[in-house]
Amino acid sequence: MHVVIAGGHGKIALILERLLSARGDSVAGFIRNPAQVADLEAAGADALVVDLEKASVDEVAGHLRGADAVVFAAGAGPGSGAARKETVDRDAAVLLADAAEAAGVERYVMVSSMAADPQATADDEVFQAYLRAKGVADEAIRGRAALKWTIVRPGALTNGAAIGRVAIAESTGRGSIPRADVAAVLVAVLDEPRTAGRSFDLISGQTPIAEAVSALVH
Repeated sequence: MHVVIAGGHGKIALILERLLSARGDSVAGFIRNPAQVADLEAAGADALVVDLEKASVDEVAGHLRGADAVVFAAGAGPGSGAARKETVDRDAAVLLADAAEAAGVERYVMVSSMAADPQATADDEVFQAYLRAKGVADEAIRGRAALKWTIVRPGALTNGAAIGRVAIAESTGRGSIPRADVAAVLVAVLDEPRTAGRSFDLISGQTPIAEAVSALVH
């Protein structure tokens, strides 16, 4: 399987790249900063230096041709303002969908956020902008008939060690999950084409990852 990951230097993306590469898959990641090339290569991924806030659909599509799947794991990151939530978390996700369609890549896996909603409200203005941007992007992805999409909505992300047990549901209630387990769920989703058309919340729980993902489609 050849997978292209947007946000290739993010923590979830780097773990995902390592997991896929370690089992023999071909992986490439979009990064904006050329200084991050070595980190992607160390994770076993080819680095594609492309700024998704400025790139054209055709440019991105050129890098996607021949891929089996694309994963949107990009984010403006902590410390960025509301404007970049829109240009990265919203617009770059839609750009990647446009490019995937143009390149003939059907499989699109989106890392969203629990509580993502175009009308989300939050006490913090920037966090509200983030949830709304993710919500708009999710709706745009769901509207793509040409894409076999899956939207994964993790709870609060931690840097703890992988647990390997999760809770997956349309709504799980609040909770947290290590980034390493999110990456492992993404692998399981990529391996299960019947998760296409599904959106789900994801937090740490009691069910092994493979079993939890399998339960989505049975």
